Amino acid sequence: MDDAEQRSIGHPDRNGLELQEITNAMVQLYKEVFGRGPTRARTNYAGPDTLIATVRDSLTPAEQAMLDLGEHQRVREIRMFFQHASEKDFTETVERITGRKVWAFVSGMDTKRDVASEVFYLEPVTPA
Repeated sequence: MDDAEQRSIGHPDRNGLELQEITNAMVQLYKEVFGRGPTRARTNYAGPDTLIATVRDSLTPAEQAMLDLGEHQRVREIRMFFQHASEKDFTETVERITGRKVWAFVSGMDTKRDVASEVFYLEPVTPA
């Protein structure tokens, strides 16, 4: 990893703690927004300026009942609505933890596998 990448991603000693802090925050936000937190979650950098938080097993009993009726698209639409309504909470949390500005936020879900991802695109750090 070169110096520019290192500055973009952050201090190596802080990186693991930062990723765990973001993961914990995503679990808490899911509890607040959806009423149920995921049973598994993980956050990783996907390059120097992109964070991906992956959460698993976060569907509520009501959502699961809808899926049992074949309403996958409806569940995705409801989830995306709540994600959009809570976008500020998600992006401000990542900005507070990383100290970097989020310039784009993308959320998605695979309802068949009960896996969701929150992707945060961070503004690049200019070389010092």
